[in-house]
Amino acid sequence: MKKMKSIYLLAIMSLLLVFAAACGNKSDEGKPAGGGSKEKVSGSIVVSGSSAMQPLVAAAAEQFMEENPEADIQVQAGGSGTGLSQVSEGAVQIGNSDVFAEEKEGIPADQLKDHKIAVVGMTAAVNPEVGIKDISKEDLIKVFTGKVKNWKELGGKDQKIALINRPDSSGTRATFVKYGLDGQTPADGAATEDSSNTVKKLIKETPGAIGYLAFSYFNDDSVTPLSIDGVEPKDENVQNGKFPIWAYEHSYTKGEPKDLTKAFLEYMQSKEIQDKLVPDQGYIGESKMKVERNAEGKISEK
Repeated sequence: MKKMKSIYLLAIMSLLLVFAAACGNKSDEGKPAGGGSKEKVSGSIVVSGSSAMQPLVAAAAEQFMEENPEADIQVQAGGSGTGLSQVSEGAVQIGNSDVFAEEKEGIPADQLKDHKIAVVGMTAAVNPEVGIKDISKEDLIKVFTGKVKNWKELGGKDQKIALINRPDSSGTRATFVKYGLDGQTPADGAATEDSSNTVKKLIKETPGAIGYLAFSYFNDDSVTPLSIDGVEPKDENVQNGKFPIWAYEHSYTKGEPKDLTKAFLEYMQSKEIQDKLVPDQGYIGESKMKVERNAEGKISEK
């Protein structure tokens, strides 16, 4: 009798083990192989706005699309004002900007979600033949407001100054005017261009030219970036608050992002991009900053 009970108990235990194993296999159905592989995303989005930010976003989009072949991300420039207007109207999924949405008149900032991607330093840049590499902030203001008209007045070549301006929609212009010119309006120049690549080309090709660019465009010797009051335009001087002209690189969405938009923004803010692509492209990771700045321009220690 005892022997029969033992056989009976063993049979029940075997059935329970088979049932448990079956349930366990069923719970794994539909999971990616390995349990941790990334799910590929698909779809199409358009990103527009800041030309200072365009090289970084375009490079990130290219890498993202290599990893997600069914995703299509179009990156356009046009200026920060354009990006903010288009994303608030729903014409694009992401609007890139060098300025806070609150700083742009007519933009419904309360409807937009800010995603800080990086920090960009900016400075004045001159044609290499001008003959100067450093300028005081006081003289920089005089140059851009037309009070100084020849480089010889500042120790440079006897050459007429040719201003290369940016349009009102440019976030680079807004940042440069606010923090480089203390809010003073630039005089009319030799040209007004909304593309940083075109501005760089004009500075290089125009005798006596001066304009302003993000640090990310100083990747060769075709133009000369200027130090300001003896402070060099370098990342570390932006990070510690010594160099005055810099801005956050914002990617705005209309409300919370979803689907491909959300996946791409998370990719932009990932360690993979922040630690490698951001500095490689000439930008500063936001986490590397020792100071922070609000929409009113107030700087404080982190």
